[in-house]
Amino acid sequence: MKVKIHKLLYAVVFFLCVSYGYAQQIPLKGNVKDGAGQPLMEVSVLVKGTNHGTATDLDGNYQLNVDKGATLVFSAIGYKTHEVKVTGNTLNVTLQEEVQMLDAVEVVAIGYGSARKKDLTGSVNMVTDKEFNKAPAVNADQLLQGKVAGVQMSSAGGAPGEGQTIRIRGNGSLSLTSNPLIVVDGIPMNDGGVGGSRSIFNSINPEDIESMTVLKDASSTAIFGSRAANGVVMITTKKGKANQPLKISFNTSMAIQDVNKYVNVMNAEQFRETVKGLNNAEATALLGTADTNWQKEIYQTAPMSNSTLVLSGAYKSLPYRVSVGHSYADGVLRTDNFKRTNAKISLTPRFFDNSLKLELNANGTYMQNRFANKEAIGTSVGYDPTQSVFGGPAKYGNYHTWVDPITTNRYNLAPNNPMALLAFTNDTSKVYRFIGNAKVDYTLPFFKDITASVNFGIDHSKGEGDKITDRRMPTPTPGFDGARTTYTNKATNKLFDAYVNYTKDIKEKHNVGLMVGHSYQSFEFDDNSTDYSYFVNPGDNKTIPTINKSRNVLMSFFGRANYSYDERYMFTATLRADASSKLNPDDRWGYFPSVALAWNVKNESFLKENEKISEFKLRFGYGEVGNVNGLGDYLFLTNYTRSQDGASYQFGNAFYQTYRPGVTNKKLRWEVGNTLNAGIDFGFWQNRLTGTLDVYRKVTKDLIAETTIDPFTNFKNRVNANVGDMENKGVEFGLSVIPVRDTEKNIRWSLNYNIAYNDNKITRMPDDQPTGGIEGGTNNRVQLHRQGETPYSFFVYQQVYDTQGKPIENTFVDRNGNGKIDEGDRYLYKSPFAPVTMGFGTDLTYKNWDLNITTRANIGNYVYNNSQSRLDQLSEITSNSGFLRNIKANHADSNFIRHNDQAWNSDYYVENASFFKLDNITLGYTFPNTDKRYIRLYATVQNVWTLTKYSGLDPEVFGGIDNNFYPRPQTYLVGLNINF
Repeated sequence: MKVKIHKLLYAVVFFLCVSYGYAQQIPLKGNVKDGAGQPLMEVSVLVKGTNHGTATDLDGNYQLNVDKGATLVFSAIGYKTHEVKVTGNTLNVTLQEEVQMLDAVEVVAIGYGSARKKDLTGSVNMVTDKEFNKAPAVNADQLLQGKVAGVQMSSAGGAPGEGQTIRIRGNGSLSLTSNPLIVVDGIPMNDGGVGGSRSIFNSINPEDIESMTVLKDASSTAIFGSRAANGVVMITTKKGKANQPLKISFNTSMAIQDVNKYVNVMNAEQFRETVKGLNNAEATALLGTADTNWQKEIYQTAPMSNSTLVLSGAYKSLPYRVSVGHSYADGVLRTDNFKRTNAKISLTPRFFDNSLKLELNANGTYMQNRFANKEAIGTSVGYDPTQSVFGGPAKYGNYHTWVDPITTNRYNLAPNNPMALLAFTNDTSKVYRFIGNAKVDYTLPFFKDITASVNFGIDHSKGEGDKITDRRMPTPTPGFDGARTTYTNKATNKLFDAYVNYTKDIKEKHNVGLMVGHSYQSFEFDDNSTDYSYFVNPGDNKTIPTINKSRNVLMSFFGRANYSYDERYMFTATLRADASSKLNPDDRWGYFPSVALAWNVKNESFLKENEKISEFKLRFGYGEVGNVNGLGDYLFLTNYTRSQDGASYQFGNAFYQTYRPGVTNKKLRWEVGNTLNAGIDFGFWQNRLTGTLDVYRKVTKDLIAETTIDPFTNFKNRVNANVGDMENKGVEFGLSVIPVRDTEKNIRWSLNYNIAYNDNKITRMPDDQPTGGIEGGTNNRVQLHRQGETPYSFFVYQQVYDTQGKPIENTFVDRNGNGKIDEGDRYLYKSPFAPVTMGFGTDLTYKNWDLNITTRANIGNYVYNNSQSRLDQLSEITSNSGFLRNIKANHADSNFIRHNDQAWNSDYYVENASFFKLDNITLGYTFPNTDKRYIRLYATVQNVWTLTKYSGLDPEVFGGIDNNFYPRPQTYLVGLNINF
């Protein structure tokens, strides 16, 4: 009985204690708004001196149990922190915007750590999700287009999911890759990809990206070593936030895409008149009765959609974010299709009073592609417009075909029906990609200035492809009964990073940061393919398997030292040692140092109190970075390649395949880029106007390129070797302005502008390097690398014109004066790469409306119009008996009859392709008072307008040769964002 009484007393005491504790707390609710009266979401609300708190919802509301008399701290990036004492059950707060504070606390990822933007010493540009191009993007790289000075982005065409070629400060190499290193949450991605993958960026959902940081100079990229020779694009994905309630967001958009420009060729009426004017009875007899616009036949109005569902928040002490996205896009070229489904989960728990931080990221992507036969683009331009799509032989699916009456097969040199090419080619692929990492940061409890970090990562891709050519495909091959190519490609990048950061503030004025680490990466490739050719006679069937496996390793040690004195003088030094198994053991290690200085003039006494100047910093840096990206594996060893089935030796009654040795070079070593960079960062009037100016000079030494060697010294007479040097130098300028920011009238207008100039020259090259193959003539190359000149310059003959300004056929200037036209008369003329690039964008918000416009410009780029040179001969119509070809509609401009060998390389076809593009216009409306929901409806037009003198389809042709270009479509899009 006493025991029961004691238990009862204990229960009563416990109840009273708990009741007393709760009695001291009161339920508190409230709302947080900005100075314009708009609710602020995700504002941190913490009880001062504790970790107890919450965050505001979509309407700025919050609820929290607190002690009466407690002080709450309200904070959000971009707003002044506000402290208020609790006096009742309701507490509403207004936060004032503080642009200067935003810049001060902005943290930038710099590789193996982060830094405040104001402490940076290198040339670094960060673009956040608030600054991305507002139009929905299939590829993540589209978010950055036109946003950063010195960063040129150009897609290969308008195919769905087509990736963009990125150049940071021009071309950094000739034979190796000039693409920047892409780092996602600390994982350097494989840039080679696998078969069937259109772009490296397709594996990342743009909706998952929080920021993209571009590292441009060697003093900022050197910490990444050899893979960062051409700059770095660091992608940070969105994570869940502590103390945040469950947040659900759904973003969806639908669009249609159309081709708005076609190659200017003759229509049916013009073509009939031209053929009849040839007085060629045989050709006239071949004319049809139809009126077919073949370009309009192969193109279509194509739908596109993107949807993403996101759940984020914190479960107890576990912040999380989970997203699932799906993209669908038909290409404007019929039969072209891209589908992507991806899922991503991020977990960022913290333990032991935040001393142990974990970051777990897993991103899985499944892509399905059907690739249209792009050969149809070229044949649609040249196919006879008087012929119908159908009306041909039954064995070719009734598609019109130019048939040889003797063989009953398609004429050997006749163009193929473009619609047949699309219908009878089924080229599909499936691509699986997983990118994941587990990162641990541990701050030592007995030495809190030291944080040890370990990062395990993997980037694994698998591509499976199947290309089937239907037996009904029109072909000149006798007995053709179909063909098939299958392939399976695997690429695996494994990463292990371990590093230690030490940071210490000494006597309030000295800040020291040290970091040392080790990195190990392995790259494994496993490619298998089989080609099958089927014929009516089974004895002629062929099967050709190909197996290619490879593995290379990059081992690194690195370190960085930072020092800051009184936030006025900053110093950064890095050193990275890389060893690549691609190089021979004697030249395997490369050592790449960098050093950078910065002077924060704003913190000097003579400017510190100046309210007009918000920021003023001078930067100077030097660094070296090596490059072997894109170099084949183990070229210092002899590799053997098996001959094809048709190349066998007979011994007796048996046939044996041979193995031939490949070319080797045991002296290959690192390409090394040395960069000098000087910059200024400035801001005025509380950073209403901010900008940056950089001047740089990059010298790439020991360029790897093909060169001629002595006969019988190798297995070929040309070999890759370190034979050249190249220089890039230029100026970059970026400016951001907020001309209007009226919180009372709820209006905000911002402008962003950037311009860059880059001069690229080859400073050492022992022999010329022809490049830039074109269609037409025999083995014609229209570009050249030469010492003292811009790489990829056009190597052409100088066209002669008559007194009316028309080109005289097959007549060129004898530049060397030897009395004849020969190779010595060719000269280097213009470059495909624009020396001047610009980007301009504006954002306008008025009450619930928002408007975003983005534009770009290239000045000084030239394009060889290969489409024009192919269609510029009257003789092309009847160049072969039995069929006809179309030519350009404005043939009278030149009146050329037939090209000789030199005419294909005439500077007449090198056109000024400078352009100004209005890329995107987005207009959105956010619905007010939607019961704790954020709802935004928007409409976008992409590829709105292009101003250019270029006569071809599109002046933006990477590499400068316009041939069978897949047109970039004009897109009309509507979208919806819902958060609750």
